[in-house]
Parts: sequence; C-alpha cells; structure tokens
Amino acid sequence: MRLRVLAGPTALAHIQQHGLRADDISTLVGASGGPKWFSLFGLDQYLAGEYFKGRQQPLQLLGSSAGAWRFACYAQQDPVAASQRFCDAYSTLCYPAKASSKEITAISMTVIARVFPDSDKIRQVISNPVYKLNFTVARARALNRSRHKIGQLAGLSLTAAANLTSRRHLRFFFERCLFHAPGSQLIQTQLTDLPTRRIELTEHNLLPALQASGSIPLVLDAVQDILGAGKGLFYDGGVTDYHFDWPFSQQGLVLYPHFYPHIAPGWFDKSLPWRRKFSPHYHNVVLLCPSQSWIASLPAGKIPDRKDFRLPDATRIRHWQEVISRSFELAEDFKTGNYQLEPLY
Repeated sequence: MRLRVLAGPTALAHIQQHGLRADDISTLVGASGGPKWFSLFGLDQYLAGEYFKGRQQPLQLLGSSAGAWRFACYAQQDPVAASQRFCDAYSTLCYPAKASSKEITAISMTVIARVFPDSDKIRQVISNPVYKLNFTVARARALNRSRHKIGQLAGLSLTAAANLTSRRHLRFFFERCLFHAPGSQLIQTQLTDLPTRRIELTEHNLLPALQASGSIPLVLDAVQDILGAGKGLFYDGGVTDYHFDWPFSQQGLVLYPHFYPHIAPGWFDKSLPWRRKFSPHYHNVVLLCPSQSWIASLPAGKIPDRKDFRLPDATRIRHWQEVISRSFELAEDFKTGNYQLEPLY
C-alpha cells in the first residue's frame, strides 16, 4: 500500500456507511512543513482539479506556512495551474552559500510572485464563493520582538522551555492571528488554547499575510505591520499551529492530506513525542498520508525537508522532481480506492 487513509471515530462510522464523498467534506487542512509538501503535490492536483471540481457549497481551507500557500492556489480560478506554478517555483529555489536572512527572504518571495503574477489572482482568492481561505500567522511577543539574532535566539529558547512545561505558555511569547476570507465559517466557537485574533483578508493584506505565514524565525525576516492585524513582527503560522489541534467544524468531515500518521500541534512540539497524540478534536478527521514503505522508496528514503538545502542544488532538485512525479501515485490510489481504511486512534 502506498496511501494510508486513517479516520477518527465519527469519520470512520460515516465512511463505512456512506463512503467518502466530496460533498461530505466541509474542511480541508494543510500543515506546515516546507518541502514536505512535494509528497502531496499529486493529491493537491487531483483534489483541486477533479475531486472538488464543480463544488457549490463552501469548503473551508485551513493552513499554515506551506499549507497556507497551497490553499492560496486552491482559491484561484484555475487552482491546478496555480498549484503547478507554486510547485515549479518552490522546487527550483536556490540560495547562495551563507546567504543572509534578508537574501533568503527576497529569494523566497519570488515564489509568491509566481503564484500571484497579477492582481486579478488576489481578487479571485478574496472573492471565491466556494474555497474559503483561512491561515495562521504568529505575532511576536516579549523577546521574540527583537530584530537581532541574539535576542531572537534568547526569545525562542525561552519559548521552547516554556512550551516544554505547557503548550498554553506559548501565549506569553506569540499571539495567533487567524486570517480568513470574507464569509468564512471555519470556526464557530472561540479558540481558547492560545490568544487568537481574527483578521479578514483583503486585497491589501493577503500577500503580506501569506509572506508572514511562511517566515520561519531565524531563517527569514519577519513581516512588519500587516493591515488589519496592527503593528508588530509577524512570523510563520506553524509556530503556533504546525499541524493544528483545533475544534474543527462539527458539520461534515475534515480532510487532511498530511505527511505523517501523527501530528505535532505547534512548531515547538515537533521533538516532543507525548504531544503527538490525536485529541478528540480529530473525531471527524480523515487523514491521508504516505505509507512508510512508499516513503522508503523515495530518494534518500525520506520525504523532502528543509535539510535538503544542504545538498548540491542539482542533486536536491533532481530528488525533489522525482518525489513530485511520484506523488501522483498517492492521488491515483485515493481516486481508485486502492487503500485500506484504518482507525485514526
């Protein structure tokens, strides 16, 4: 088996009785993870281009970092073409040796320029009546507001230590900003795990907010001041919501194409095994992920990640292109039902 399909108890019972129908899905979730997304490219092409094609009812899109950029493609008039532009631009990125964060930021922003080659694409996302874009950005607090590397390192170290004790302690170091398309019905209840501000997306703040959602601390520069969100330094949405642990919509199923059969709620939880458990929030989630045997068959026996930038550019790009090509195997298995349905927990 190349594709695994894992379902929470509510989702599992529904699928066993009715099957997995596109119209039964109310929310689509996309995690942070940078180049890991290339393993899901084929699924994105199939979901946006065929599975959800012709959909009439709103589909809530929730992402952070790379997930936010992926879903900004879904919400364009031609999502398949937009997703292809994103893939082409991202998979061929090259950075000079020992590049500064300013240089890395400038080069990385060429990806957004490829995804949004003109202002009409921005308007399509904002006004899309079906694909409702939602994504998170982390607004810095305390020492994390420093513009200097030493201050940032100190702030992130304190954040990691506090998060080790309790994820709720993130509130002292970062504020979650949830940017949402007009008319979004993603979350009906108040998020109580962390301080959360909701900001409506406009033609003026979409691109800065997307840039911020992918601005990894210490790697890229923060985005300063975003219209509607106020003043401050805004960073990668994965800091607060790496893989998400939210009270998803109670209406309909939640489809989550993912890299792993587990989650880490926030960026600082990645190395904490006890934070990888699925909470009751996942009762109606359907998780799609590659099998371990499929991953082992990829170049270097793994899905892409940011460490690949240590490889020679030609080697890295060749590996990534092979993963992108083979990602359509997962899409084919989902399309044909060539998978075994498993309980998520």
